[in-house]
Amino acid sequence: MPVVDYKDVQAMVRFGFGKMTEACYYLVHVKNAAAAKEWLLRAPVTTAEITPSLRTALQVAFTRQGLEALGVPQKVIAGFSTEFMTGMTCDPSRSRRLGDVGANSPGKWRWGYEDKVPHAVVMVFAYPGELERWKQSVKGEFWSQAFQEMECLPTQDMGGREAFGFVDGISQPDLDWEQLRKVSRNCDQLTYGNTVCLGEFLLGYTNEYDRYTDRPLLDPTEPGANQLLPAADQPGKKDLGLNGTYVVFRQLRQDVRGFWQFLDKATGSARLQRYQLAEAMVGRTLGDGAPLVPASRSLIPGVGNNGDQAARKQDVRLNQFTYDSDVAGTACPFGAHIRRANPRNADIPGGPQGWFTHLLHILGFGNKNVRADQIASTRFHRILRRGREYGEKLSPDDALRTAPENDSERGLQFLAVSANIQRQFEFVQNAWMMRTKFDGMTEESDPLLGNREPVPGCPFTNTFSLPQEGRVRQRMMDVPQFITVVGGAYFFLPSKRAIRYLATIGA
Repeated sequence: MPVVDYKDVQAMVRFGFGKMTEACYYLVHVKNAAAAKEWLLRAPVTTAEITPSLRTALQVAFTRQGLEALGVPQKVIAGFSTEFMTGMTCDPSRSRRLGDVGANSPGKWRWGYEDKVPHAVVMVFAYPGELERWKQSVKGEFWSQAFQEMECLPTQDMGGREAFGFVDGISQPDLDWEQLRKVSRNCDQLTYGNTVCLGEFLLGYTNEYDRYTDRPLLDPTEPGANQLLPAADQPGKKDLGLNGTYVVFRQLRQDVRGFWQFLDKATGSARLQRYQLAEAMVGRTLGDGAPLVPASRSLIPGVGNNGDQAARKQDVRLNQFTYDSDVAGTACPFGAHIRRANPRNADIPGGPQGWFTHLLHILGFGNKNVRADQIASTRFHRILRRGREYGEKLSPDDALRTAPENDSERGLQFLAVSANIQRQFEFVQNAWMMRTKFDGMTEESDPLLGNREPVPGCPFTNTFSLPQEGRVRQRMMDVPQFITVVGGAYFFLPSKRAIRYLATIGA
């Protein structure tokens, strides 16, 4: 098993650049391949090696179209995953699965559809006051010859909160960088844990199936292959994917005023009840992001492992929980955003058996092996989030006021890292976020991300259920769409060695 060379891995797989509160994302087309390669050779791409004095960072990733524009041979590109090659918008069935219909339809996007698919995203990060100087330094002498800038997507430091006002970036998987995790059918695996095999997020390493994810492998005699390392699972091949991964990028516009004004109307303008309903939809408190369910009495592997003592303590307080103490969903509703984003040890979606399963749990019955398998399966569908907010910050109380004519747009530049786009991001989006029968429910999708569009067999997806202790559940009707997709694409985040390969192929 290969030891991780941090100097070969782009830093965003390991770090979120939290102190670099200024950032922007350049979406570019390659207009001159030779100049683009010269820029790549000189680009000061930041690696995952720990550098305490680091105040700026640069990351770069490519779409399939970008690899083609650089002259990567088609037989090499064919080694990438199908979803990366076809892209986020080229398959109507994929758009349906992702919820990209209605107001989210790719044809309505600002970027990411047809000729608006970028070739690359160049991500720049900096400490406060240093971004503009860093942007100019990053561009250098070849930028204007190499690229046509499509968009420069801004970000905004909202003090660790997303646009609706909730604490952001709380729950992240713990990557097994030391590769100590043993994947086997034992008790440790069949209980919920937060530590995940490195191969779930970095190509060239074993994943939670104890297998290597497919990636481009080259014959040693192919042009440029001598710059790459041998594949761990096929030593006779050179591994273009090693230490690289995929990045899902979606620009999400958030209707902050619409969200809080809907809740205000639903609660009769009662401030406390308005906040409580928002918390029920999210699954965490508005104040500090604490989960609505009590902390687990037993330790959860992978929680509280990273950072200084204060950071570890905070992680335990916010993430050491399961849903064992809330099988009826009265503390944290079954449809709450955090249940859908990571069910932990709740039911895996699959239809109406969810309510019967809840009854079995309450009565103390049920197949323990089936239950364990359900819990264990969540580890196959984790994503690493690296997004940033954008737009002017708006408090929940200010959101109740009438919008000015020049009201600015606000939302999330959503970025997710995963080694298998289909099994990780697309599964979470389709089976957990958009699925109307998640955890045995009906007629509702994620209360934040849902598009409220009818689906086959379910004419309504615009409700939200609130289970009640000893009473019939309360159901909210006509929940509007609060988040709209305005752009997106799938990118390959290459290793430093792969960047050199891309910069010299065909030269």
